[in-house]
Amino acid sequence: PLVDLFKKVLPHQHNLIPEWNELIYRGRMEAAAERLALTSPLPEFTSRVCPALCEAACNLGTVDGQPVTIHDNERAISDWEWEHGGPARFPAPGRNAPRVTVVGSGPAGLAAAWDLARRGARVTIVERDDRAGGLLMYGIPNMKLEKSIVQRRVDLMESLGIEFRLGVDASRADVAEGLLEESDAVILACGARTPRPLASPGADAAGVVYAVDYLEAATRAVLAGDTDSSVISARGLDVVVIGGGDTGNDCVGTAVRQGAQSVRQLEFLPEPPACPREGNGWPQWPNVKKTDYGQQEAIELMGAEMRTWAADTIEVLTDERGGVRGLLVANLDWSDGTPRRIEGSEHEIPAQLVLIACGFTGPETSTFDAFGALVSDQGRALTVMEGASHRCAPKTQGAPGAAVFACGDARTGSSLVVNAIADALACADEVARELAL
Repeated sequence: PLVDLFKKVLPHQHNLIPEWNELIYRGRMEAAAERLALTSPLPEFTSRVCPALCEAACNLGTVDGQPVTIHDNERAISDWEWEHGGPARFPAPGRNAPRVTVVGSGPAGLAAAWDLARRGARVTIVERDDRAGGLLMYGIPNMKLEKSIVQRRVDLMESLGIEFRLGVDASRADVAEGLLEESDAVILACGARTPRPLASPGADAAGVVYAVDYLEAATRAVLAGDTDSSVISARGLDVVVIGGGDTGNDCVGTAVRQGAQSVRQLEFLPEPPACPREGNGWPQWPNVKKTDYGQQEAIELMGAEMRTWAADTIEVLTDERGGVRGLLVANLDWSDGTPRRIEGSEHEIPAQLVLIACGFTGPETSTFDAFGALVSDQGRALTVMEGASHRCAPKTQGAPGAAVFACGDARTGSSLVVNAIADALACADEVARELAL
């Protein structure tokens, strides 16, 4: 029963974690890699960027606070596999195999493409950027996920017959029309990149930047071999990151590495407890205070805690040139579960660079429009059966062209990499049934 509960907590509900843990223990790494590959097509990514929900579900953690190191075990298997020839290859598709086009090369797109190519489809991935990888390439800093690891997977996929078309904007109607004509099925895996705006006066000032744009600029500079060339740099500046999630932490770590003078992070929610409160026990995800790598580095830089919880940005303050000079912030009272500004708590925080990491509202709907797919009120692809199907509901019934599907953040909204991969595998299975693969 514990094993069943352990497995159900995971996005990949069919993961075989107890099995490959046992194989690692017995030194059978090749067998462990084979078991891992049955359910996890991209372990080199999940073992680096996943927050390890599985470890919170491990009941060993209730004994001494130290669960089985599943995250590290997965990485050990993946690293061993790449050091010994890489993942198992599969035959190239036949000339008459069904053609599938995947729009987007992030974790969902790569996972769906890999699974369908393995089943025998001819797969083409179209990507609007100059490099494949999507979020993995430009949304996650290099110190967290080395870009050589992303490119290594792309190179392997190309060697197995998966075609990558880079610099292709599939949101253009003429491009979408051509892809529909040449494909038997199209999968929209274009992510959920529309950032949630900062609803404060002055948020449009120069120096107020969305996290996704900042991280992309920093990564492009790293890939160019000149970190000082970033078009958005924190060097010598007072930086404030608004948002306390993983993306906010990545911004904090990047700003420290770029040589920021100071880095602070604001979180709207109240400070979590040091230990789980009553009712938040195993196997629930523990709501406790955590300090990630970027925050650890910023605390060392600042010589003290640099995070402020229960903080509400009232206004972005600007200088005479229209650039940001600071934030007017108020403290919040969460004592009754509802945030209220504390009278007289308003104070200024100096900043010449403000990074907005408040999450994402959904995908860019232009791609759905181009492929004739209906969009929900939340801006996501509206599927034929909400929650139970990945096939998109068409704007026009009986419209010619390939069947259109959606997966990952494009279908579910912004989530974890591991969730996007799990949804992509479910989508690939649906497409495979449609095409009789």
